[in-house]
Amino acid sequence: VVYEQEGVFIHSSCGKNDDQDNLIAGILRVIEKENEVVVDWRPLDETLDTSNILYAGKDSSSVVEWTQTPKEKCSRGADRPSSYEAEWDMVTTVSFKKKPHSNGDATTHANRESKWSFLFSLTDLKSIKQNKEGMGWSYLVFCLKDDVKLPALHFHHGDSKSLIKCLEKHVVLNESPHDERVLLVKTQKSLSQSFENLFDEPSYGLLQKWKKDPYVVTMGKFSKVTNYIVGTLRSSDQSNQRRPPSEMADFFNDTIPGLKINQQEEPGFEVITRIDLGKQPEVSRREPVSAEEWAKNMDSEGRILDVDYIKRLIFKGGLCHTLRKEAWKFLLGYFPWNSTKEERANLQKRKTDEYFRMKLQWKSVSEEQEKRNSRLRDYRSLIEKDVNRTDRTNKFYEGEDNPGLILLHDILMTYCMYDFDLGYVQGMSDLLSPVLYVMENEVDAFWCFVSYMDQMHQNFEEQMQGMKTQLIQLSHLLRLLDSGFCSYLESQDSGYLYFCFRWLLIRFKREFSFQDILRLWEVMWTELPCQNFHLLLCCAILESEKQQIMDKHYGFNEILKHINELSMKIDVEYILCKAEAISMQMMNCKELPQTVSEILGIENSSVTPDSDTGEDESGAELSCPTSLYQSISTPMIAANGTRDSAQQVAETQSLTPA
Repeated sequence: VVYEQEGVFIHSSCGKNDDQDNLIAGILRVIEKENEVVVDWRPLDETLDTSNILYAGKDSSSVVEWTQTPKEKCSRGADRPSSYEAEWDMVTTVSFKKKPHSNGDATTHANRESKWSFLFSLTDLKSIKQNKEGMGWSYLVFCLKDDVKLPALHFHHGDSKSLIKCLEKHVVLNESPHDERVLLVKTQKSLSQSFENLFDEPSYGLLQKWKKDPYVVTMGKFSKVTNYIVGTLRSSDQSNQRRPPSEMADFFNDTIPGLKINQQEEPGFEVITRIDLGKQPEVSRREPVSAEEWAKNMDSEGRILDVDYIKRLIFKGGLCHTLRKEAWKFLLGYFPWNSTKEERANLQKRKTDEYFRMKLQWKSVSEEQEKRNSRLRDYRSLIEKDVNRTDRTNKFYEGEDNPGLILLHDILMTYCMYDFDLGYVQGMSDLLSPVLYVMENEVDAFWCFVSYMDQMHQNFEEQMQGMKTQLIQLSHLLRLLDSGFCSYLESQDSGYLYFCFRWLLIRFKREFSFQDILRLWEVMWTELPCQNFHLLLCCAILESEKQQIMDKHYGFNEILKHINELSMKIDVEYILCKAEAISMQMMNCKELPQTVSEILGIENSSVTPDSDTGEDESGAELSCPTSLYQSISTPMIAANGTRDSAQQVAETQSLTPA
């Protein structure tokens, strides 16, 4: 308890008369928990037992009353784990409930006091209105982010300013330009700070938190979906179990400003439902690239002889594990593909010196200095939290005082020196962990991670531009692939594909086993067979689950729960085959919409909405993505219209007309 004040009253009569029975005396507390700060008011005779926590209700006439949540009244299922109960059965959010009409004041004094108790999280606070009354005491009115106004708290003993000072230690309060009596809660200053409670915070206002910070909730809370979630999003009226699309559109647009995924065919929306993509071709995969194959494609000085060929081999089969330590350096851009062995050795020497200079910067910061550097202090705190819970079941990271954990920590701290503006954001440890596991070397892992973060940087920036762009692009691709499925998702308030957020944020790291992620990432790093292949992987997973989702008439909550429960159950080889088949299907389409061709990086001359034939202006046959595989000697798919020639293979890489 960081603040406690007695003599804080609620005037239940709203000033209609001076009857003392209308003044409810209570205690106001600010409680600092491990990952949450809450404001709690309750009558003097109540305790801090969380089983007594109540939540707000409101009727159409804006008369506020406080009623016990239905979740609190329900008996807990015997089949649920105790940790599940503790996480989800807590009552921690303000929501609306129809106020029953009463013909008389038969409520006892004790019951009347209980119904006014409330608690809310500071993350849900929107503004504070403060005023001075003629009687001499001040009052404060808390307004939450869903525009619920809590009852005014009257400070009969004064000292409301000390509460404001206490709150300012946890949130930034600015005076409203329109009303000097109103203090507005400033939004989070940086995305990196918003990740602080990524994994283990209690479920205070879960869906409101998703609205405020989709990163945190996506990573930490979608893994524990129950019917409780929807209770915070949907009305308790069973006849209105689905929010109108327009309301959901507002919800997600507030979450990620600028995210515009059309729910209707509005002006400017490219209608693509009429396009027939044809049947998806059958696709097979080959064995991983062996050390012998890799060595055969390298000259005496250590140069890769045929970069396109080796990338195609990796795309079709991945790498054997012994090759990854070397090959990943090329795939991630740490080593230039045309470099010699000597040049790479010199590069590593320079990069080693550079790394340890940056590492020394944070290592040499004294405790006194760090006290005056809040950003570095915050970065260190987040990193230390994450390191202790990243892939701890993997032998490379398990156990106490594991050297792998020390390296993970040091690389992430050094990255803060490399890019101090971005610093550390939770989720980045997920991207580093497999890289360090493969490299088994601090310096090489760092520079490979830097290269990977160059690709992923926008995902973690405060404006979320990378996530906006990818969700919109995914919507375009899925609509082209299956407009009927898109329409169904939209009818269930799921057209924003928010359940793909975690997939995109950390490139499926939580969806596949550790070994499968190594395979998936190295295939994606080849940048074949087109741009944004990871979006086609999303399409492949969703299309695989389409039938079950639609046949069983899954709604908002069921879709969210079902997609989340796919984690660690997806067959990586099957999904790679399916995504590759989708890429071939789209790139063979003669009427591919301009938007989709730009997403996939296909030249306009080969795929435009107006093209009727497979020829460009010169009459040359368009390159076909299936030719990508014809020069590989192992058994591959046989696709119609492909030509077995090295020239055609080389031409395919740029996806331009042959």
